[in-house]
Formats: sequence, C-alpha cells, structure tokens
Amino acid sequence: MGARFKMFWPLLMVVVFVTACDRDARDLRLWVAEESQRPGEPIDPIPPVETAEVVAYEADNLRDPFQRQAARAEDDVTDVGTGDGPRPDPDRRREFLEGFPLDTLAMVGTLRIDGVDYALIRDNENVVHRITEGNYLGRNHGLVERVTASRVELRELVQDGRGGWSERRVQIAMDEA
Repeated sequence: MGARFKMFWPLLMVVVFVTACDRDARDLRLWVAEESQRPGEPIDPIPPVETAEVVAYEADNLRDPFQRQAARAEDDVTDVGTGDGPRPDPDRRREFLEGFPLDTLAMVGTLRIDGVDYALIRDNENVVHRITEGNYLGRNHGLVERVTASRVELRELVQDGRGGWSERRVQIAMDEA
C-alpha cells in the first residue's frame, strides 16, 4: 500500500490545489467586475512649480572671511603688498601635488636612494608619489624643507589679507594606518 500511496500522492496534491485555486479565482473575478463598474475618483492637479527667487551676489567687494582680518589703517606703517617679504614665484612651473589640499595627502612611507631621503605621499586617488626636499605640494605654495622618517616639513606662503604674503610652517606626519 505504501508504494501505491507514493504514486498517487502527487496527483492528489494537484487536484487539491486546482480546486482551491478555482474557488478563489471566482471571488477574484467577481471583485474585479464590481470595481470596474465604480467610477474612479478625480486626481488632484499637479501643483504649479514655484520659481526660485533670483538673488544678485553683492559681497564680492567684502573681506574674505577665511583670511585674517587686515590691521586698522592707523596701525599700517608701510604697505605690506609692496614690501620685500616672501612671495611665490609667478614664473615657477607648478608641480602635480600642488593641485591637492594638504589634508587630502598622507605620508605612507620613506625611501632612501643614493643618500637622498624621499617621502612617499598618497593622494586622495590612492596614487603614491615620491617627493624630496625642494619639491612643492599643497595649494599654498608648500615647499618641502625637510624629509624625516616620521614627517615631511613644509613652508607655505599664504596671503595675509592686506595684499602681502606670510610664511607658515606645516608638516605631514606618517600615516598610522
């Protein structure tokens, strides 16, 4: 009896499923017919697109908020813009790493070739570059002054807000990760 039951079991299951689906299908057809007879509800119209208010930019003659504030006129003894202070060389060809802000560059290693120390600098595109003293990097005319095993020391030239330039010392430390 066990073998006969195994043989008819799939047939029995098909019959059960077909009869169950047939009954539910009649209910479904009746519901679709009733819903088709009902009129549809009106759709709300699309709201009109509001145009943005046009605002003219009129702050181009104001002080840059990211630069140090210029000293008062009575404190200025000489015009810093025409002084003999540090200033970038306008004729110098810019190097590739000067196109990246310093905070996007990471020191990932060092290298010594023929007695010259090189720093390995990774940019934000995960490309590693080799630099040494005398190279430039960063957007503020950063001259590499010293390469050690743990950091790169730079001297940057930044505008002081009065038409002149000032030096600042920065460094890129070895990446811990």
